[in-house]
Amino acid sequence: MSYRNLEAVRSIIKDATGLDVTYAYDDLVFPEHVAFMIRFDDKNHNNFFCYFHSDCNPNDKVEIYSQLSKTSSQNKFTIENKGKFLFKQKGEEIEIHYNKSI
Repeated sequence: MSYRNLEAVRSIIKDATGLDVTYAYDDLVFPEHVAFMIRFDDKNHNNFFCYFHSDCNPNDKVEIYSQLSKTSSQNKFTIENKGKFLFKQKGEEIEIHYNKSI
């Protein structure tokens, strides 16, 4: 199992956006409103991946990512914009679909 610094991600999200983390599971962290999510990079513990919900306003996306990048850098972390995601219902479960071009 890889080390995952949830406290660092929680702090970056809070400082950058004012949002709290509402759910964390395995390598994913979801803030309030789920406009974006953070995924841990298992190859580089000082890097995170950011995905934006496909419905996220493009202007908000730019501002959120800018703030996340700035705050990550101030805390000696990096963050990469990896594209978009959306949720799909599959029976009783929810699947996350990633797409760089959604």
